[in-house]
Amino acid sequence: MRYPLTLLLAFYCTLAAAQLQQKNYALTNVNVFNGVDNRIQTSAIIFVKAGKIEKLGKAGDVISKDYEIIDCQGNYAMPGMMDVHTHIDNLESAKRALLSGVTTFRTAGVSAYQDVSLRELSKANRIAGPDVVPAGVFVTPNPGETILADPRLGNLISGANTDDELKQLVNVNIDRGAEVIKTRGTERAGLPETDPRQQSYTQHQLKVIIDEAAKRNVPVMVHAHGDEGARAAVQAGAKSIEHGTFLSDETLQLMKQKGAFLVPTYITLEDLTKPGGDYSGAVLELRGRFMMPQAERVFRKAHSLGVKIATGADNNYTINSTSRVSLECEHFVRMGMSPFEAIQSATVVSAELLGIQGKTGRILPGLEADLIIVPNNPLEDIRALQDALIVMSNGHLALKRLPFSKE
Repeated sequence: MRYPLTLLLAFYCTLAAAQLQQKNYALTNVNVFNGVDNRIQTSAIIFVKAGKIEKLGKAGDVISKDYEIIDCQGNYAMPGMMDVHTHIDNLESAKRALLSGVTTFRTAGVSAYQDVSLRELSKANRIAGPDVVPAGVFVTPNPGETILADPRLGNLISGANTDDELKQLVNVNIDRGAEVIKTRGTERAGLPETDPRQQSYTQHQLKVIIDEAAKRNVPVMVHAHGDEGARAAVQAGAKSIEHGTFLSDETLQLMKQKGAFLVPTYITLEDLTKPGGDYSGAVLELRGRFMMPQAERVFRKAHSLGVKIATGADNNYTINSTSRVSLECEHFVRMGMSPFEAIQSATVVSAELLGIQGKTGRILPGLEADLIIVPNNPLEDIRALQDALIVMSNGHLALKRLPFSKE
């Protein structure tokens, strides 16, 4: 069927209108932590052009009329934070993450490839962000309702356990756009009827999953609270261990040796202990109280060994969620990191885990303009991360609360 030229023009105009306008900005009167140097560049100007950081200037530099000037009033710029363990599957949750200062997230399993669609919307400038590294559906022994995500998964209604079944689920995920595979080494902590220390997939099964994904250059993240399941995952070649609550020193040393990352999601354990949020119930409250000191011991040991630690809040960013990366960073500092190290976990280290360190995670010329403005020096006050005044993602101004005064 041939369409009239006027109809085609209207269609393309609609597409263009759906895209966000890319502006150039000059963020003036701002103190900058670039994510790399453990210091603040004072009285700087951040020039943003075509979605990227064009250059860093200083007070007094000439600003052409092509730039919209934003006076940051002496507040502090730092790279946008990353949440490398989320279950975001809708636009509202993605927006909540962005407004909290998260400019990039990696999913850890959704029901039906909504994360892939969110990635495409962000890449096409249909939404301001965040950028998304999608995992697709969870590679787990009992996929349940997620088999409805793709007709090819119908044969997994009884489970995903054999080599062929595991390979099939991995490849359908990648076919649908997944950039990472999420699987499990142990059971969940957030269900009262499961023991999070109980191993689920064997080392052989994990290796089948990891090797199949590697054929298509896709890394694997492994949910593992218990030590046995986590060690099996590390030995099989996992890129990251998610949670790691009961890891032994031996397993942590193996992670250091093999370069595996730890994503503690400590803030989620705190959520277990409190009413509201994403979890509730007496069994989970008691479990959380027991697990928190275990996880703290693991964190301190991992930090002392030099295991790379990244930030993940492990939630959907629902309207009831109480978990945030900024709170995770506060815990990291309480448990022994310097603010500099904690912020790097949420930026530089997380970018390395996601394989995007050449694109984002620092405020440097040529990288994506993913940054936030906070009210205090974050190298001295880690809680400043909890109060984003400005959020910029891919050069789009997603949040602007300055100035406070009316003109």
